[in-house]
Amino acid sequence: MKKKHTAQLRRQIASTRRISVSAFFNLRAVIAFLVCGAAACSILSGALLAFLRPDAPAKVSHPAAAGLTFAERVAYQRAIEDVYWRHHIWPRNRGERPDPKPSLDAVMSQAQLEKKVTDYLRKSQALEDYWQRPITADQLQTEIDRMAQHTKQPEVLRELFAALGNDPSVVAECLVRPSTCGASV
Repeated sequence: MKKKHTAQLRRQIASTRRISVSAFFNLRAVIAFLVCGAAACSILSGALLAFLRPDAPAKVSHPAAAGLTFAERVAYQRAIEDVYWRHHIWPRNRGERPDPKPSLDAVMSQAQLEKKVTDYLRKSQALEDYWQRPITADQLQTEIDRMAQHTKQPEVLRELFAALGNDPSVVAECLVRPSTCGASV
């Protein structure tokens, strides 16, 4: 009888082990299912919020809204590069470089100027289209303020502003937007 009782106990213990092991796997499956479900809900709610958000936040500064044509932007870019070129240090005749400093036209072509303008306009558009982070007028103004307060060459900054006609919208679009796009992308 003792053998019979022992055999029954062994069967009972073995069956409870199977139950506890299968319950462990079910618990693990339930936890995995809950975590995956929470992640899916989070992703869907984020996509839904992005879909339902307003089309344009207030004070978005779109390059086309500035009213500048591509040709005007290229001309302003040329003026900016001219100021930078005038302040570019060129070695004197101490054996380092015997030739005099060339003109800006000899160093930078019209195609290069156009490429610079195209690049910053494309980056600005990419920020708006792909990352839904358009550059706002507040961001441009903040960058202008930062430049004015922290410049190490205020005379160069004054020359840049003067080359752009001291027009705040032109300064924002042609001097600040390219640097802001470059830093954001």
